[in-house]
Amino acid sequence: MHPLEKFQYCPVCGSKHFDVQDDKSKKCDNCGFEYYLNPSAATVAIILNDREELLVLTRKIAPAKGTLDLPGGFVDIGETVEQGVVREVKEETGLDVTHAKFLFSQPNVYMYAGFEVRTADCFFFCQVKDVSVVKALDDAAAYQWISVHDIHTELFGLRSIRQGLYDFIDWYDKQRNGEAESGSIEKFV
Repeated sequence: MHPLEKFQYCPVCGSKHFDVQDDKSKKCDNCGFEYYLNPSAATVAIILNDREELLVLTRKIAPAKGTLDLPGGFVDIGETVEQGVVREVKEETGLDVTHAKFLFSQPNVYMYAGFEVRTADCFFFCQVKDVSVVKALDDAAAYQWISVHDIHTELFGLRSIRQGLYDFIDWYDKQRNGEAESGSIEKFV
């Protein structure tokens, strides 16, 4: 299925001759307007407590309702990705992010109302003010703290989160085993 299949008419002139140009665009044969579908920006927060446990949420809504997830979500218009991750963490957990360090990104396809939203998920290592005030809010049904080494990526409903956790755990283990410079994230930059 072409990612713009649901867009049947040109948004400029309304022509029904809005045809596939390539794998990410459609062009109007009537007025010449060409629309490119680029990914939406989304954020993911990796938050550890002082026992080196990861904050994990349970999804309250589709897609992947009832599966595990990490705090995060779509970046709003006018926000930076850093502002987006701070806001999303606050909305979903009540936690105040004091520092957000970009780690890496993953492509994702997020199903919303039968429409495939292509995203670029930006993963951040976040420090928060006080982990004791965490709550399950917004689209989080529950939260839990899980030891990094007890994470089972197959329990996470979104592909990008599974892959991101796999990459984070690999980096984390290298840090713990002294296989990378202390505090370095060279794999991700």
